[in-house]
Amino acid sequence: MSFQNTGVVGGTVPNANMAASLDDDDFEFDNQDYYSLLNVRKEATLEELKASYRRLCMLYHPDKHRDPELKSQAEQLFNQVHQAYEVLSDAHSRAIYDIFGKKGLEVEGWEVVERKRTPAEIREEYERLQREREERRLQQRTNPKGTISVGVDATDLFDRYDEDFEEMPGGGFPHIEINKMHISQSIEAPLTNSDTAVLSGSLSTHNGNGGGNINMTVRRVTSAKGWGELELGAGDILGPLIGLKVFRNLTSRCFLTAQCGLQFSPRGLRPSCSLMTARHLDQNTMGYLQWRWGPNSAMTTSLVRDTKSSHFTLALQLGVPHSYLMMSYQYKFQDEDQTKVKGSVKTGWFGTVVEYGAERKISRHSVLSATVSIGVPQGVTLKIKLARASQTYLFPVHLTDQLLPSAVFYATVGPLLVYMAIHRLIIIPYTQAQKEQDLELQRKSSATDIAKKKHEAESAVLLMQESVRRIKEAEESKMGLIILNAWYGKFVSDTSQKQEKAKVIDVTVPLQCLVKDSKLILTEASKAGLPGFYDPCVGEDKSLKLLYQFRGVMHQVISADTESLRIPKQFHRIESES
Repeated sequence: MSFQNTGVVGGTVPNANMAASLDDDDFEFDNQDYYSLLNVRKEATLEELKASYRRLCMLYHPDKHRDPELKSQAEQLFNQVHQAYEVLSDAHSRAIYDIFGKKGLEVEGWEVVERKRTPAEIREEYERLQREREERRLQQRTNPKGTISVGVDATDLFDRYDEDFEEMPGGGFPHIEINKMHISQSIEAPLTNSDTAVLSGSLSTHNGNGGGNINMTVRRVTSAKGWGELELGAGDILGPLIGLKVFRNLTSRCFLTAQCGLQFSPRGLRPSCSLMTARHLDQNTMGYLQWRWGPNSAMTTSLVRDTKSSHFTLALQLGVPHSYLMMSYQYKFQDEDQTKVKGSVKTGWFGTVVEYGAERKISRHSVLSATVSIGVPQGVTLKIKLARASQTYLFPVHLTDQLLPSAVFYATVGPLLVYMAIHRLIIIPYTQAQKEQDLELQRKSSATDIAKKKHEAESAVLLMQESVRRIKEAEESKMGLIILNAWYGKFVSDTSQKQEKAKVIDVTVPLQCLVKDSKLILTEASKAGLPGFYDPCVGEDKSLKLLYQFRGVMHQVISADTESLRIPKQFHRIESES
């Protein structure tokens, strides 16, 4: 990770109050969408904004209403429309609104930003402030990372060939034991904007013998193109260590990493050195070439291709004592759980290993994976991995030293059946309960705002009645577009009619009011911001269902909340016919 000090671009910096306001964790974008209120695209031109503004002004102008209550409601809605138009029709305010939302316009400091600055410059100013904010937050973080590995020896489940086995004490039950463990942990401590200290340590044990080490690394970002780090370490087996590592971007498509170290061991000094260069071959493909000299000298070349749906790796290593050829492939399903299946084969002087497995996201911060490793002479091993945020838990279970079909079968089917049972009995109920809890908290926190929006929507519908009557009369006279029924919200099963009514609202009048020249056009934005609409089910997926009549024929349409809608869909062809 690199951090760069960036100067101010093109003008005056917003004052300290503004920076403090942007740094406030409570700063959130307002849920009122000016584009949705005016029913225009985010790329709408000034002419489109003016046309929508004039139409809504005619609808909500206070002078059109004599009733004091209706006049007051019209005044409120008229002011909202006017405010939306004032912001979006001004390029400077619109750029701020697009980045920060409505609350961004209320932050002190924009008045000192030069008016002549373009939206691109304002966005760059915002990104600079965000970088400063992240740097301040970084100084308060330690970014802990850890790994716990527990090796299990379960070969007694399959390798039971002793003739006198039943005569041994406890011979009726297989002997399963933990034969190795490894624990490592690291924390980061930012010293300055360009310097970071990393403290890490590890402990390992295998069959009763173990050891540990501790390392201290100081990393300095020298420029946008490179960084360097110094490592100091000590352990109870190998002795003190000193190392130096340098990273440098050679070009926009190529980088280089060089590393050297000196290990003080009981057998004397053990120097080591490595050099690695990488190059972008295309948008999704990287090529690597690494040379390593020391206790395990080798030359390695690899090709890595990563796309949205797959990941492929091909590597060749020539070295002492190990040389190998490895190929792996991973397929990524485009589902909510980010499921992946993978397989690899690796062959060399040490033998051949074939691996296959799957990975799936089981919660917001947790990923579970299982891999079956089949090798000669390694045998069969089941590897289970759980990644939870920045912590990783590994459980390699060695099943047999031989290639037994029964071990392969149980290593493949066993974890699958256990996962399906846990997923159905524990994970699904837990995630559903968590989702319901989050929705309930969201509903409670926004209850006041929703009640206000509901009142505004009801007031808007009352103000629309006269305009809707005139629009319907005009459309009926030419057999145009008549909205018969329209509902907005979350639709449930037909057997739960009571629930359905509680989660949807009638928007027949607001939609008919948007009809112009026998056409209804809704932009790609949440329809909750349209005049006469509000959100009846906060945090849940919503859709729009409407029944309309056009040229004497009835049609039904169901549209997702943020999906654009044009009724009738063939209106461009109808215009050409006329």
